Amino acid sequence: MSRQALYDGWTLRAARAAEVPAEIAGRAVPATVPGCVHTDLLDAGLIPDPYLDDNELALTWIGRTDWTYQTTFRPPSGDHDRVDLVCAGLDTVATITVNGVEVGRTENMHRGYRFDVRSLLRDGDNDLVVAFDSAYRYAEAQQERLGDRPNAYPEPFHFIRKMACNFGWDWGPTLVTAGIWQDIGLHAWSTARLATVRPLVTMDGGDGRVEVHVEVERAADVPLTIRAAVAGVHADVVVPAGHRTAVLTLTVREPALWWPRGYGDQARHPIEVTVHAPDGDTLDTWSHRIGFRSVHLDTTPDEHGTPFALSVNDVPVFVRGVNWIPDDVFPNRVTRDRLAERFDQAVGANVTLLRVWGGGRYESADFYDLADERGLLVQQDFLFACAAYPEEEPFGSEVAAEAAEQVTRLSPYPSLVLWAGNNENIWGWHDWDWQQPLDGRTWGRGYYLDVLPRIVGDLDPTRPYWPGSPWSGTEAIHPNDPAHGTTHIWDVWNTDDYTKYREYVPRFVAEFGYQAPPAYATLRRALSDEPLAHNSPGMAHHQKAADGDAKLQRGLDAHLPAPADFDDWHYLTQLNQARAIQIGVEHFRSHRGVCAGTIVWQLNDCWPVTSWSAVDGDGRRKPLWYALRHAYADRLLTVQPRDGGLALVAVNETAEAWAVPAAVTRFTVTGEPRAKTSVDLDVPAYSSVVLPLPADLVRPDDDRRELLVAEAGDTAERALWFFAEDRDVDWPAAAWDATVEPVDGGQRVRVTARTVLRDLTLFPDRLDPSASVDKALVTLLPGESVLFTVRASGPLDTAALTARPVLRCVNDIR
Repeated sequence: MSRQALYDGWTLRAARAAEVPAEIAGRAVPATVPGCVHTDLLDAGLIPDPYLDDNELALTWIGRTDWTYQTTFRPPSGDHDRVDLVCAGLDTVATITVNGVEVGRTENMHRGYRFDVRSLLRDGDNDLVVAFDSAYRYAEAQQERLGDRPNAYPEPFHFIRKMACNFGWDWGPTLVTAGIWQDIGLHAWSTARLATVRPLVTMDGGDGRVEVHVEVERAADVPLTIRAAVAGVHADVVVPAGHRTAVLTLTVREPALWWPRGYGDQARHPIEVTVHAPDGDTLDTWSHRIGFRSVHLDTTPDEHGTPFALSVNDVPVFVRGVNWIPDDVFPNRVTRDRLAERFDQAVGANVTLLRVWGGGRYESADFYDLADERGLLVQQDFLFACAAYPEEEPFGSEVAAEAAEQVTRLSPYPSLVLWAGNNENIWGWHDWDWQQPLDGRTWGRGYYLDVLPRIVGDLDPTRPYWPGSPWSGTEAIHPNDPAHGTTHIWDVWNTDDYTKYREYVPRFVAEFGYQAPPAYATLRRALSDEPLAHNSPGMAHHQKAADGDAKLQRGLDAHLPAPADFDDWHYLTQLNQARAIQIGVEHFRSHRGVCAGTIVWQLNDCWPVTSWSAVDGDGRRKPLWYALRHAYADRLLTVQPRDGGLALVAVNETAEAWAVPAAVTRFTVTGEPRAKTSVDLDVPAYSSVVLPLPADLVRPDDDRRELLVAEAGDTAERALWFFAEDRDVDWPAAAWDATVEPVDGGQRVRVTARTVLRDLTLFPDRLDPSASVDKALVTLLPGESVLFTVRASGPLDTAALTARPVLRCVNDIR
């Protein structure tokens, strides 16, 4: 087996469209492969950056244009039974020709293709052309042929097997791509090759068991030997002539286990599979790394409804999750290093699970390898989102082939613990007025409840499958019933205040979120608005959510003082996002035992935009990230409403008991203690305790001037409870003393409070786009101090670093 990449010498040309700009029409543009049309045109200086201002609107013609990629290559040397052109990913509707002969057509971005081209090859240069039809034209033709189906946006994304969010979303631009988006090359081989390898890992007591399912493709009908080896254990089997499949079983005695982060080490073991000719020659080799671990999803009905509780290696895991969207509209820009940065940000926020959302892509090998390495669990949605999807051909066959390929491809990764059938489509059929316009037409039910569970069950029964997000476990119960299975909570963002989170005691929250703008430096890079305002043209264009600014304003009005300018608005909307999610997460975690997990919408962004993310489109952490780090901490102290009063709740997500003294004190905002109680916390491993607080402690003399402070041990674990909203608190004017000193790689800022300082936050990116800070949202009582460590490419102005608008707190707005 020899493999020859075909990455060089490509050119790109617009093939057919009425609106191609004159400077591009008929022009051959150098093309990067893997890549896409947008990035090639951008690299050639032929289009503006689609992420800046409203440039996106001027580039809609790209998605309505046919494009042709062309290169020449020399064939592999030697004599081979087969030479295959292997396309790992084509986006999306493509016709492939070699030396003028059509070898295949594709209609699915989410699967690979292989074409035997040996008979077409000639000595010297060979011509390869990949011609892409407009994704719009294809999707609209299918829409007209099959009859329309409802969806969440006025775009035909559900009529093509392509990344749905290319067509725009309530956080993403409409940039409909085309291109050779994954590897392409020639595979030359003889006799036989390994077509698929699926190592299915289970545990039998302390022993690991690997069933290696192998499928071969033949060019000769001879006996073959398959060998497999892992962790010092070997097995082989003969595949007789005329047969194509084999199963090898390897038992590894008491292997080191793979654990989620925080539960143990991430032990991985190399596995190698080879196929051999009758003379013993090695024909093909496949290698990977696997992890020994078990996964179980408990959905046994109980007195609270239907749980959705994940266990790994028989240890229940309270999921502290975030939703993941494609990290860039253009996948070729998402490098392993960029993914590693995002994963480190997830780990830094105490996240344990990433849910790969169904409107994006099946994530890359780098994504899953990094998840394995860092111990991050992954839920992978099948790619259906917010729409009624047709089940007629060609879609039925394409979905089945896509699903089989992806389940097989991802089977070795221990981090993958759950497949989900779709995002919100079953819920949409129930509640989004779909049934009348569908008038009996297919909408995807057959995929989610028949095709996909059958494929997962056949190809990878080691992992659970869940038909949708949300899903209650049965069609007899509404799919978004909080008492059953998984639920999405979106009334908070759309219509209700975020304190409504406390009205839910769900079994598992798979989506909930709240918006805020990106970091200031991100806005200044992306927008040329002068002055910058919440409703200036660029800001408005980079707010994709329906009535998004009105919803942000509703949240501000309910909780915070009125902003006097854009700087106030920016700080307060980011703060309100952090508050909303912290309230939700801490409430849900306080009901540990009923609720088994939360997945916040969302970790990341794909471009600079006002959205629900914790990390913005330029990779900068928003205040939400710091709030999430606190709310998802292994040990959480929180004050919660309970039974008409207040309770101290301690949550312990570690393997060791948490036994420390704790104190809860009622202070005035000027720092004077009014009442106090002390308790001894004793929280067993992986559990929580609820301690009601005395009535006299939680009854303020003046709710506008008092707060509760709860502290546990000497770990500085602290929880706060204010009796009034910030807009109504009788705040003293903010006053502090600040010093700045240099440290390696940055500066250390010490702030000492002379008054209460509510949610003190430093925004050093306002001074230098490279700057970041280690903490945020710190509330200090008079006399208390905090150290902020700022990292930047060079020293920052010390006066500016300790003054508005860089250093902010709620009570500096008066």
